[in-house]
Amino acid sequence: MNIPYDVIVVGARVAGSALAYELSRFGYSVLLLDRSSFPSDTLSTHNFFNNSIAMLREMGVLDKLLATGTPTYRRAKLTTGHAVIDGEFPEANGETACMSIRRKHLDGILFEHAAAQPGVDALQGFRVTELLKEGDAVRGVVGTHRDGRVERFAARFVVGADGRRSAVRDLAGSRCEIRVPTDYASYVGYFTGFRQSGERHVEMYKTDDTIVIAFPTSDGQYVVGVMFPLMRKAWIDAMKETPEESFRAAVDAGLAHTDFPARLREALLAEPIRGLLGYDNDWHTGMGDGWALVGDALLFKDPAVGQGLHDALYGARALAATLASVAKESWAARWGEMAARYEGAMKSKLTGLFHLGCKFSRLSPVTTEEEAVNGLIGSDPQATRTFLGLYNYTSGPEDIEREVGRLLAARSIS
Repeated sequence: MNIPYDVIVVGARVAGSALAYELSRFGYSVLLLDRSSFPSDTLSTHNFFNNSIAMLREMGVLDKLLATGTPTYRRAKLTTGHAVIDGEFPEANGETACMSIRRKHLDGILFEHAAAQPGVDALQGFRVTELLKEGDAVRGVVGTHRDGRVERFAARFVVGADGRRSAVRDLAGSRCEIRVPTDYASYVGYFTGFRQSGERHVEMYKTDDTIVIAFPTSDGQYVVGVMFPLMRKAWIDAMKETPEESFRAAVDAGLAHTDFPARLREALLAEPIRGLLGYDNDWHTGMGDGWALVGDALLFKDPAVGQGLHDALYGARALAATLASVAKESWAARWGEMAARYEGAMKSKLTGLFHLGCKFSRLSPVTTEEEAVNGLIGSDPQATRTFLGLYNYTSGPEDIEREVGRLLAARSIS
């Protein structure tokens, strides 16, 4: 079989475009494919914490992203029951700013940047329908252009970066290793005129049965998400009939003890409400003979933790480095070794926050202990910074435990 490309990347949004860029740096020939055209929007979180901002700067796209007028922020306010943790994210890789950029800006910029790299060919409007195989080994793709033409492309390696409903994953036969269904329905709205006190920041709320998040985003808007239990069928039906009214009512009901509903009532809905009725936190086998997965195709976790875009960038780097660790002529013979290296890197880095996402997905009341611990953390600036460091990987669960122990010890002494 003639092999014109080293790697075909199926899916050209964040994970796919980042991977094409990273592969180009190693000198590989890459075909980057997507069924959509850019710029275009997609239902997604759009947040980069400051550790991810560092990666965007290193890729050479940060200035273009900032040129969209999307604001940055440094502060987060997390409310669990009545306990509040309010502070700034700790510096990560020399960066202090975070950004939540609309996908209609982000994806197009990343795609154009990837397509401009040496060795990268990019094709929009191409839907993959089959994988070319030699025995069990994947060696390319078959798909259709928008005009109905069928075309085949061969490569040494094929990567599925095509989202949480990945066609490549299904065609390659990747196994789901972890699956934790959510208990929540999730809805998103974009609002103008949303008021906050103090400097611009992220707000996150968790009550016994409601989660609400608000991020400053592009176009002078805030993206507000509300999650409530799937078992509330009447609420879901109401969202279909009167989406804005029902969205606001869900926020009112969940956060009546805060000033958030009143501030949201002052804001104007800028775009139609969009929703996701149930989803799985899932993690799939990441690599096989001639194929791999990256981004949401590999793992998807609850959007409330805001980590999907970071995982896409990190996974692109990890996969490119894994392929570069073995001569491309030997990929077919050493894919098992590469799979262990790639999957090991992903699990080592992302397992902790994946399980945090699974925890957010389960309907559970805010316990007295949880509220007390968060209140204790929120009372201390050092503990607050350490807690917020969970989101940009500057700290881990063991660091939180140490801080709580320190504060409890100080209380017992006093």
